Amino acid sequence: MPKKYYGRTSLPRIFNSVVTRLLVLALCIFISGSVLRYFVLTHFLREDLSAVVENQQLALATYVAHDIDGKIVQRQVLLERLAASLPTRLLAQPEQLRAWLKEHFGYQTLFSAGLFVVTPNGVPIADYPVLRDPLTINYADRDYVKAGLGGASFVGRPVVGRAAKEPVLPMSAPIRNESGEVQAVLVGVTALAAPGFLDSLLQSRIGNATGGFLLVSPRDKLFVASSDLDKVLKPTPPPGVDVLHDRAMAGFRGAGITVNEQGVEEVAAMVSVPSTGWFVVGRVPSSEAFATVGRMQHFLIKNAVFAILVFAVLSSIGLYFVLRHLFYAAEHADRMTRDELPLEPLPVVRDDEVGHLISAFNRLLIKLNDHQTELTRMAHHDTLTGLPNRAHLSERLRQVLALARRNETQVGLLFMDLDGFKNINDTLGHEAGDEVLRQVAKRFANTLRESDTLARIGGDEFVLLLSDLEDDNAEEAVSTVAAKCIDALKTPFFIFGTSCIVGVSIGIALWDRESSADNLLRAADRVMYQAKKTGRGKYIIYKH
Repeated sequence: MPKKYYGRTSLPRIFNSVVTRLLVLALCIFISGSVLRYFVLTHFLREDLSAVVENQQLALATYVAHDIDGKIVQRQVLLERLAASLPTRLLAQPEQLRAWLKEHFGYQTLFSAGLFVVTPNGVPIADYPVLRDPLTINYADRDYVKAGLGGASFVGRPVVGRAAKEPVLPMSAPIRNESGEVQAVLVGVTALAAPGFLDSLLQSRIGNATGGFLLVSPRDKLFVASSDLDKVLKPTPPPGVDVLHDRAMAGFRGAGITVNEQGVEEVAAMVSVPSTGWFVVGRVPSSEAFATVGRMQHFLIKNAVFAILVFAVLSSIGLYFVLRHLFYAAEHADRMTRDELPLEPLPVVRDDEVGHLISAFNRLLIKLNDHQTELTRMAHHDTLTGLPNRAHLSERLRQVLALARRNETQVGLLFMDLDGFKNINDTLGHEAGDEVLRQVAKRFANTLRESDTLARIGGDEFVLLLSDLEDDNAEEAVSTVAAKCIDALKTPFFIFGTSCIVGVSIGIALWDRESSADNLLRAADRVMYQAKKTGRGKYIIYKH
């Protein structure tokens, strides 16, 4: 059909087309404007490109700064929680304290270089992992130890670690007794290049080669991290060398063009990292940022005459190209309806009538794909809590067991049933019950590792799947998680102005390398009911 339609196309039809008229008008504008374009475009393009590049650098630096700030805050909050939960009686028992540090280091790996505890006189009493040097080094002069003994959490000056032999970032949090008095300081140390911390910044580049990021500590006058590894933990340049850098050290945040300490002009943007007082610098040499200006100048001079001739020829056959893409789009769409091609958006070649039609088709196709994606998600997730449902859990459980066989690791499954939930449904109504389930799901989720899976399999029943456990401490690990889940529900829920108490009974089953996924789930379900019969708010581990 398209070929027959095109065969009937005549010259009057071409000349009467709005597309042809636009092409002719564009040709006239192109010829008359080519004389002025060189003189106007160069100046305009540099100004416009400068604003674009500055905004781009600011956006990149903002993203990196927010990412770093989130990671610092995450570690500060974790360290404060660990310090608050550390029993002060262990300060007089170094071996038991080291065991406590080892246990919590295993669950919380954010401090890749280790944890250690320092007494008020500055001497460490326990650490994990164990340092090669004996615990005789005095840390009383460290800024983070001084701040911790003063009762405040603190992010210390980045240094080259004595044990790690690489740049690290120490943080501290005070350990208090029941009276609120500082008894010691808990210190967590993270390698700057540790995966998931500053490794992405250290490896990032902007532009072809020389652009990148800097992480600067104005307090310490130090480059904390840099895409240029030679700058890491090096002092910042003295005042007067880089004007924009001097403004940033004095508090300026924004973007601009400057000349760095190597004498290279560059576009730089500075964004604060609030949790530390640091700032991130995103920079790219002007030679790369404005390379388009130079290329545009050469292009205008060299190709102006040739472009006019080519554009004149193209305008005379423009209708052919417009109709050709229309026919192609129709044929492509027809083949997709016959399942000969995958469902995918059609290319929009020109922003004309045909382009609008293809764009509308693409939007419709995207909506259909989004609808299909949503249906797929709904089939594997609980609509109330957003957690995986029973079908998703079964699939995930089979994957985890297969992986455990290969890696020779252990798997734990916690079958959890809420205590007192029916009473809330009966007295406050189903809307209140639904809100309780959503809040319970959030509290349980806060106890998970990234590799764990929390699912709601129906009613007030939840299942927590723990993978990649070590055989020798699997029972201890699942017991710890079960206790956290029970503790997570001890705080009352406030639903529609009413305080509600909900508990949980937990049945735990450990994989014996012989049982199937269904058997593991049934075993956990069975002991969960035993836990309910023993008084609720407890957990029982299934014994083979």
